[in-house]
Amino acid sequence: MIHWKCSRIRFLLMTLCICVGGLFFLTSCASFGTARVFESEEYIVYKLQNQDTPPALAEKFLGDRKKSWVIEDANEDVEFKKNNMIVIPLKEKNKGGLTSHGFQVVPILCYHRFEKDCTSSLCMPAHVFEQQMKYLHENGYRVISFGQLLDFLEYRHSLPQKAVIISIDDGYRSVYDVGYPILKKFGFRATLFIYTDFINSCKNALTWKQLAAMKADGFEIGAHTVSHSDLTRQKEGEDTQAFMARIERELRVCKQIIDKKLEQETTLLAFPYGRYNQSVLEMTARLGYRAAVSVKRGSNPFFADPLTLKRTQILKRDMKTFVSVLKSFHKVSLK
Repeated sequence: MIHWKCSRIRFLLMTLCICVGGLFFLTSCASFGTARVFESEEYIVYKLQNQDTPPALAEKFLGDRKKSWVIEDANEDVEFKKNNMIVIPLKEKNKGGLTSHGFQVVPILCYHRFEKDCTSSLCMPAHVFEQQMKYLHENGYRVISFGQLLDFLEYRHSLPQKAVIISIDDGYRSVYDVGYPILKKFGFRATLFIYTDFINSCKNALTWKQLAAMKADGFEIGAHTVSHSDLTRQKEGEDTQAFMARIERELRVCKQIIDKKLEQETTLLAFPYGRYNQSVLEMTARLGYRAAVSVKRGSNPFFADPLTLKRTQILKRDMKTFVSVLKSFHKVSLK
């Protein structure tokens, strides 16, 4: 995992010792005229100003507001208020989350629809969903995007220690009416996997306008095929050629529709019923999808295949079961 605390303390102590050690350097510290107290290729020691927030500092020094977690993790015991000193790491370390004790893994949670009260296992009551999101928020979990996960899988960027993805399948209207406000309450975003025949089809379905609004608010929109057809099951009377043509249409046309409606390049896919085979995987890659998810339970390390990612359906409503799927580190001795 990423361990910044010791390095942060060493740099703070070094800076303080140098400043205390000589009036000349102390004067030069004051003459900087900026909040930067110390800077190297790896760190900046920074004196917080009135308007400073982790996202704003991440945008200024790391080039990306989404990297605010880097600054937050490096300063876990520091209150973000004026004149407090923090350290800003400039170089990423341990991109794969690999240590001598094991390696980081990322859970992907799967939901379908939400209601005030419901009994189906695929429907999550609003108060239970809010309790789950509150748990994530209060226990240091950070909800990331599939874009961030792909950077991790390609060994380009590190992730927060407790990274988790929230995904929601199919495209039910209750996602917008019930799930969306709860997610926004805790500052979370999700990835929606939609099958295009369902969108705008009835009062229980999302509209393209609602999807566009959520996309503009930071949600990712992925494909779930055209008709939610099992891509591994051949229909009665369907020969192999017709079967393969149907699978390709399910994957290709869904992508084309989403691309056009939402003005994007769709690269994320959820296999209907979580089912795939080698032919489906080859077609998925050929059509330009970069990541695809199943419903095989488990979390994903940096060396996971991006086209066969594990994902856990949240079907039970007790918190003990929910907490059990939030595994973010796999313990194994690598010495």
